[in-house]
Amino acid sequence: MKPELLLFSLAAALLGACASVPSGRNAVVPDQALVTPQQAIFMAANAAPAGVEGVFIMRVQATGLQRDRTYLNSELDYRDQRNLTIAIAPIAARQLAERLGEHPSVALKGKDILVRGKAVRTTIRLIADGRVSDKYYYQTHVNVTDPAQINVR
Repeated sequence: MKPELLLFSLAAALLGACASVPSGRNAVVPDQALVTPQQAIFMAANAAPAGVEGVFIMRVQATGLQRDRTYLNSELDYRDQRNLTIAIAPIAARQLAERLGEHPSVALKGKDILVRGKAVRTTIRLIADGRVSDKYYYQTHVNVTDPAQINVR
């Protein structure tokens, strides 16, 4: 292969990759170290209550909608201690729906995603007889307020 053709092919590939990455201060940067759900949970627990910044990689196994939030889960059961939850604010969900062509709970299910944000250990209080009880468990959440925080891999 001629050196000019090789150089042109390499430049075209690099430019094509750049075009698919959202921009903005919350955009996912592809060459950063990626954090798995298990690593995120462990790191967030160690950093609690502060949380840990990173770019998290996960396959969306399950989704949910509660009140005004959209949830993407790394496990089928969101209560699973190995689950990492991506909690998407309403405006970000609407903007993601515009970008993806359908609501993120549908468009992202089964997909591998990269999410820039802070993984935080979140206390979930249990409700008994309509009242908040003294029982609780922890989930690890990454809150998304800007659609540029999420990139489909």
